[in-house]
Amino acid sequence: MNRYLEITAEIEAALVANRPVVALESTIIAHGMPYPQNFAMARDVEAIIRGVGAVPATIAIIAGRLKVGLSGDELKNLAEGGSAITKVSVRDMPFVVARKIAGATTVASTSRIAAMAGIHVFATGGIGGVHRGAEYSFDVSADLREFAESNVAVVTAGAKAILDLALTLETLETLGVPVVGFDTDEFPAFYSRTSGHSVPMRCDTAVEVAGLMHAKWSMGLKGGIVVANPIPQASEIPAGAIAAMIEAAVAEAKRQKISGKNVTPFLLAKLAEVTGGHSLAANVALVKHNAHVAAEIAVAFSNNRK
Repeated sequence: MNRYLEITAEIEAALVANRPVVALESTIIAHGMPYPQNFAMARDVEAIIRGVGAVPATIAIIAGRLKVGLSGDELKNLAEGGSAITKVSVRDMPFVVARKIAGATTVASTSRIAAMAGIHVFATGGIGGVHRGAEYSFDVSADLREFAESNVAVVTAGAKAILDLALTLETLETLGVPVVGFDTDEFPAFYSRTSGHSVPMRCDTAVEVAGLMHAKWSMGLKGGIVVANPIPQASEIPAGAIAAMIEAAVAEAKRQKISGKNVTPFLLAKLAEVTGGHSLAANVALVKHNAHVAAEIAVAFSNNRK
């Protein structure tokens, strides 16, 4: 066991007994939503996972420890900390651990820590990807490379709509990462159920996804699987309705010279502002939906391994 890794007794017991566990990121808590909505969302998501029969494992870095599973107080501290909490991708993990400071894990670092702990299913909101204008900025999320490294199935409402979705899908193909539409033939675009881009493969049930996971890793094929799960129809913001808002937010980020890991939090906050909170409500709804589907997959995968 990695000496920096700290797993709660409940999660460790579940892993030893091959019971289903679902990893959860903490950047969405510290940087993705305002307080107190972020804290309520975090508690609700954990409850949803338990309701399906799996164990939630929210991941963060606290006092130099890679924490797999957080207490209520630790969740609240992350939610209240906001920008004071360091946003940690895989690149940043050694620095944050060595300095013993608090860090909220991104999709990439959560995937890596989940893999270290032996957790194979992870629920998030939307994955990172290739940013618009990447041919000039070279701004490509570390999430994509991590999917080719860690044996974790990531349940997501597609890539964030602020990205270049076509290039994101092309990059995932190049990296050999399976992208699976969950009960859909089209890659979802975070707030929207459709993007105009098809997925290369489709699974309609959690059992089918679990079978794909088992087949891939049993063959010795390293890396994760992206499970693209569209936002519930009642909560979506159609692509046509939000496209102009996204373009304006991206232009504003460029005008303010916001770059790197600060881009996504800025754009999400700007969209929440211009949509009158509709985008925040959609974000909460898709995260909860992803958690439910991820828990079902974790249960099916656990059964597959017995």
